[in-house]
Parts: sequence; structure tokens; C-alpha cells
Amino acid sequence: MATFARSDQLLVIIDPAARETDGESVRIAKDVLSAGAAAKVCMPEGPEEFARVLSRRGSRRPVVVGDDGALVRAVTFLHRRRELADCVLSVVPVGGALGVAHALGVPTGAVAAARAVLDGVERRMDLLVDDSDGVVLGALRIPPPAAAAARAPEPVPARGWLRPYQNLVRSWSVRPAPAPAVPGPPARLRVEVDGETVVDLDQPVEGISVAPGGSGGLAEVEVRPLSVGAEATPVRAAGRTVTVTGADFRYRADGGLAGPVRRRTWRVVERGWGLTVPGSS
Repeated sequence: MATFARSDQLLVIIDPAARETDGESVRIAKDVLSAGAAAKVCMPEGPEEFARVLSRRGSRRPVVVGDDGALVRAVTFLHRRRELADCVLSVVPVGGALGVAHALGVPTGAVAAARAVLDGVERRMDLLVDDSDGVVLGALRIPPPAAAAARAPEPVPARGWLRPYQNLVRSWSVRPAPAPAVPGPPARLRVEVDGETVVDLDQPVEGISVAPGGSGGLAEVEVRPLSVGAEATPVRAAGRTVTVTGADFRYRADGGLAGPVRRRTWRVVERGWGLTVPGSS
């Protein structure tokens, strides 16, 4: 793991939603970061400005002050510019949805997270990249809870040079509220792992989960067949690519809702991105 010196220059990008939901934590994070390093603080008002600031970071290390959605937007943007492998991100979690950042090893308190930015280490982690160039940092679930599926985000038009990043704009513009875990109807989906069929269309399933981070750069897959009477045993597999095919389905990943799609393939990018975490993590 790489360590960082306090002499590093930081680009602190404060998400608008963080300023609205918890201005005090934003102030604390900004004060700690500015006191400990040469920090340029930016407060973008929308997706175009967010993307522009991140693209012009130069040699500064980007620090996102915001929720899981803000972190995913930054990772997605850098991935689509093919700059993710050479950039180490830091995040100070502020806002409503912080589960992804916490699961990745980032403290959820503003002071502890800001100190980790200054004194922490780089952790290289796997991520999932799909065939539409989207990224998944944590686990994804198919199908999502029924209540979440009913709140599918509406398309948001992108303008000018930002149009290639349409999905990034959507993730900024729509922030789905956390949904209760309401089970959806059984699905009939074919799941293939490294080209081998794990579950076919003749087997209804209650749910599928896919997560990066298995040993050796593999995705961990769990399929829960529909149980009739006795509880069915989950089917587990691991591989570098996972393809799901079937009737229109949605999936939830990193707090966001995607789809409907009839086919989606995810591949593991081993050690594909770096995040600053506390040195003891």
C-alpha cells in the first residue's frame, strides 16, 4: 500500500447534496483538510461543473466530500476517461447513503475520514465493469426490491461534450431514496460465469448477487433458487466474467438502480482502482 505525505496537494470537491444535508460535517472536513495539506476547495453546482473540475485536477489528489453516489460518479467519470488506474481517490463520507464507503474501509465520521485522507494509505481494489461501461464498487443485486424498482430514475438529457457521460448525469440528477427490502417476484434468468451456465431459464430464482473482491481477481456470485417447501440451497460460483440474460430485469448496485436490460455482462478489473483508507485498515 502506498502512503501519502501531508505535502501532497489536494483537490477537495464538495458535493452539493452534502452541503445541503450536513453543512457542519462539510465545514469540519474542509477545515481539517485545509489545515493538513495544500487544498484547493471546489463546490460544483451540477454535473457539468463536477466533471470539469475533476478533469482539470492536474497533479492534485482528488478528495470527494459527499455520499456513495458522489463517490461512484467520480469513479465512473475517471474510468470512462481511462484515468482510473493512475488516480488515487479519497472520500469524506457526508450525506444520507454512506454504506458503500463504510464497507470499503472509510470512516464515516468527518474528522476521522479527513485524517485518513491526510495520513492514510492507498488500497487497490477490484471493481466490476459492465458492457455499457458502468462500474460497480460493491455488490449488485438482481432483481432489486420491488419498491425500489417502482422508483426507476427517469432519463435526464445531457448537453454538449458531456453527452458521452449520460449515465453520470443521471446518477447526479436522481438520488433514489433507500427502499425497504420488499422481495420482488421470481425471475427466470440465465447466469453464466466464465461462459459456463450456472442457472438456466428453467429455474426460477429469488435473487442473484454479484460482488468483486474474490481471491485472484474473481467475482463472487450467489444465486438463490426459488424454494418450494424446504429452503433451496444457494448456488455459488466465482469467475472473471458474469453474464445474466432473460426477460427485462433491473438491478441495484452501489445504491443506484439500473435497467431494464435483457442481457448484461460484468467483468472484473483486478486492482482496478485505488482508494485512501486509514493506515491500520
